[in-house]
Amino acid sequence: MISTTIRFKKLNGKAIIPTYGTEYSAGADMYACIDTPVVIEPGKTVLIPTGLALEIPEGYAGLIYARSGLATKKGIAPANKVSVIDSDYRGEIRIPLHNHSEVPVTLDVAERIAQIIFTPYLKVAFEEAAELSDTERGLGGFGSTGAF
Repeated sequence: MISTTIRFKKLNGKAIIPTYGTEYSAGADMYACIDTPVVIEPGKTVLIPTGLALEIPEGYAGLIYARSGLATKKGIAPANKVSVIDSDYRGEIRIPLHNHSEVPVTLDVAERIAQIIFTPYLKVAFEEAAELSDTERGLGGFGSTGAF
């Protein structure tokens, strides 16, 4: 089910076009465009190039998320949890990966390092108000809906 086309430019001849793992995958896998394996030390972050630039349509954003296998098996995930790629950005997609584990982790050449999901967004106007409408939840914050 393809609903739109994302144009891309290979900035490096070794770049790999994002791929979907299955027919119903929401995220397309992004690949490391590196010449040699990269070691990420425990607690450190390394910016990994993909070798790709994208032309995301106006009204959409590309959201970069962790790959669950890489996060659970190796402790590697995007440093900022979710990266937002705006539709007017035309530079290389580089992914800051953080090692949450206690051991050095090696990323291999052409390894799948993250996934990208494209989503529409709303641009809103912010309007200051002296009061906000009441709701059943009201001021209940963290954990307020999980109480027994």
